[in-house]
Amino acid sequence: MQKKIIFPVLLSFLLLCSCSNSPTVQNTDSTVVKKEKQNNTNIDKEKSENSNTEIEENSTKNTDKPANNPGINDNATVNNPTVTTTYKAANQGVPVIMYHSIAYEEGNPARLPVENFKAQMQYLKDNNYTTLTLDELYKYYTEDYPIPEKSVVLTFDDGYDDNYTSAYPILKQFGFKATIFLISDFIDKMPGYLNSTQVKELNANGMSIECHTVDHPHLDQLTVDQQKLELENSKQAIEKLLNKQVKYIAYPYGGYNQDTLSLVSQLGYSLAFTTDGRWSEKSDGLVTLDRVYISGFAPLEKFITRITDPNYDNTD
Repeated sequence: MQKKIIFPVLLSFLLLCSCSNSPTVQNTDSTVVKKEKQNNTNIDKEKSENSNTEIEENSTKNTDKPANNPGINDNATVNNPTVTTTYKAANQGVPVIMYHSIAYEEGNPARLPVENFKAQMQYLKDNNYTTLTLDELYKYYTEDYPIPEKSVVLTFDDGYDDNYTSAYPILKQFGFKATIFLISDFIDKMPGYLNSTQVKELNANGMSIECHTVDHPHLDQLTVDQQKLELENSKQAIEKLLNKQVKYIAYPYGGYNQDTLSLVSQLGYSLAFTTDGRWSEKSDGLVTLDRVYISGFAPLEKFITRITDPNYDNTD
């Protein structure tokens, strides 16, 4: 009898234990799920924070360098100082430098050694000088065209072939402009002087070709008719060769008289140059402009003096 009672009780006890253990397993699963969700939330939060940090870092980097937008100049420099150009006041003098041959010849002051010429051009470059065309000089005199305070004009008389072989490469190296006054009858005819092929190349590459008469006479010793032939025929010959208007002339030996001045105006020359020393000024007269002579014997210091001091001593 007792055995029959004990079995049902034991069975009930086992069932009760089974029921009480089931919720514990469910609660454990729920806790794991909650922990996984919390961990995922923390991971997402960390990703978000890292993403925000990266965005901020990229934003900071982007402020260091301007974007490549059409409205922003990529070549603009922030740290490099800007070179300021000072412009020359109206009616001031300009050094128009007069050269002849760029080659060494013992005892000949008209021939400047190549190394001396290059040193002079290097000085101009290092000190931020601007080389003007005669068109620019003319506009400065007549229209108050703005030119830099440190402006010079480079001119070469006669048309020696070393103007092409020696001076031209140096001028190209420094990006300088110049004017060559040609003796028209020497082109393709006289040894040691420029030929037509060289003249065309020079004229096409920043070296303006202008007039120095037909055969280099003393104009002030000629009759009016003779002077006219020299001034007119040389102008026409160069214009025909280069298909351009010739507007400027340098007087051979610097010589001229009143007939010369009347003729150059009649024939359409805008500026004319002598060989008289000192800087060119409008007050000289547009057809009697001075030039700065540079001797082949001159040291660099004398060159510097002559282009920086308009009142330099021109007796030496």
